[in-house]
Amino acid sequence: MKTAGKFVRALPDASAKVIFTPFKVKGTTISSSDQVKMIKVMSKIDMHDTDSVMDQLDKLPASVYGLIKPSVNFAKVGSIARFIVILYAASFVMQAIQGWSLASVAQRLSKKMRTDVDEKINRLPMAWYNGHSTGDVMSVVTNDVDLIGQSMNQSLGTFVQAVVLFIGSFIMMLITDVRMTLAAVAACLIGFVLMFTIMRHSQKYFIKQQQDLGALDGYIEENYAGHTVIKAYNGEAKAESEFDTLNKSLRRSGFRAQCLSGLMQPIMAFIGNFGYVVVCIVGGVLAINGDIEFGVIVSFMLYVRYFTQPLGQIAQAMQMLQSAAAAGERVFRFLDETEMPDESAKPAVIEDVKGTVDFDHVRFRYDGADEDVIHDFSAHVKPGQKIAIVGPTGAGKTTMVNLLMRFYDLDGGEIRIDGEPTQNLKREAVHAQFCMVLQDTWLFEGTVRENLVYNTPDVSQDKIDAACRAVGLDHFVRSLPQGYDTVLDDKTGLSQGQRQQLTIARAMIADKPMLILDEATSSVDTRTELKIQNAMDMLMSDRTSFVIAHRLSTIRDADLILVMNHGDIIESGTHDELLAQGGFYANLYNSQFESAS
Repeated sequence: MKTAGKFVRALPDASAKVIFTPFKVKGTTISSSDQVKMIKVMSKIDMHDTDSVMDQLDKLPASVYGLIKPSVNFAKVGSIARFIVILYAASFVMQAIQGWSLASVAQRLSKKMRTDVDEKINRLPMAWYNGHSTGDVMSVVTNDVDLIGQSMNQSLGTFVQAVVLFIGSFIMMLITDVRMTLAAVAACLIGFVLMFTIMRHSQKYFIKQQQDLGALDGYIEENYAGHTVIKAYNGEAKAESEFDTLNKSLRRSGFRAQCLSGLMQPIMAFIGNFGYVVVCIVGGVLAINGDIEFGVIVSFMLYVRYFTQPLGQIAQAMQMLQSAAAAGERVFRFLDETEMPDESAKPAVIEDVKGTVDFDHVRFRYDGADEDVIHDFSAHVKPGQKIAIVGPTGAGKTTMVNLLMRFYDLDGGEIRIDGEPTQNLKREAVHAQFCMVLQDTWLFEGTVRENLVYNTPDVSQDKIDAACRAVGLDHFVRSLPQGYDTVLDDKTGLSQGQRQQLTIARAMIADKPMLILDEATSSVDTRTELKIQNAMDMLMSDRTSFVIAHRLSTIRDADLILVMNHGDIIESGTHDELLAQGGFYANLYNSQFESAS
């Protein structure tokens, strides 16, 4: 450059202008004189002196300097910046919409499933509950439904994003080069085969995991309810051993399910790298042969990453969806259980019930039993009578009450209320005719008042007070901190006798046409029993009452005593008549009297 500069400087200006002809660069015309001036300036530059370089560049002609001086197109930069901001804002909005939509769908789905399960519980026959533990049903309502909701909320969005990215990158690969696309798909196909193979084998372990979880929940619920008996019999070691067995079974099934499904992500990562290598090799061969340019290989390497990256996300989402599928199978199996027959066409109410009850050759057998529990039961009960049903354990006394309430359907014969067969009425219509006091009390966490007036509308305070006085509960209620508004929970400390008194008061407040008592005074002391008995006599006045009693001294005033044994009525009559017969009842009564003496 310095030699050229010397030569140019030696030439007259006119000669130099003739040698150099004007030309255009990026729309700018460089004249002959500017070219001469540029060469002269460049010849003076010392490339080892930065300051000299910068000084000489500033002396270049304006047309040349305009081409090399640094410049920023702030309008273009601003446009790009605005576009990026819009993209990020749109991304934020879309992610927020996605999160809201998935959370909304997941929670609505969980709510709908819990509602369906709750409604299903009310439509299942009583016999179904005999074969299923409470804990297992609770596990379906809580664990399984919650797992479905969580899986939907956490994995569905990831799964959709991964699928969209997978399809988009596949389309771009096809547009770029079909041959390399086929090579990449062939490499990733191995991953899909392995993924679906693992899913097929691990699904049974996810199902077993949920089943084991339900069994463990059932066992915990059972042990919690019976913890007093366990302690009394020093059964803690046995309970812990059985719990450990169930816990280990859950651990094994959970480990197998999670271990197999956990293999999917590393397999997908390996397949992604394998596809990357295949694309590089195939692309290199094609580039050597001149079939594609090097830029295609570079772009394809990026596309392959986008193509294989979603595979790991899909594998992770499928892992959670497998758990949801196992939980869903249990929920839907529960929802598919056989329900009680539809009774929408049957009458819903019975008007002006007098209380006549007829048992006409009633026959019944529990599901799975080898023989009938009730063989051929017949009896006629007049309105207002007090009917006592006695007999040894397993004679069928409680079964008869369950049949009367239509908790179970008959296998033969009829039960009629005021001449109307109970099978022709809705179950709710039959239940509405009876108030029931069982040996096993049931109270819920609520106030004393709420427990007393359970499902009985428009109850006056005077009626509540009268019922509590009648059963001897008024003093206890007055001693509570908030009286009738005291919440009954574990801290209240109700005795079993007080719980029994409360349920008897509830029956008095309900004031139904007929009454069922199943060992209603079994948990109270003798003094309280006498007081409750007087109250019950008042309650049973002008009501048809069915009393199941083991202490025969409490039913001596019954209008009719039905003596049952092995599902049949073997004796019937009043207390004095049965004693005079000297049969089964007399022996049963005398044995109790002798034991008491």
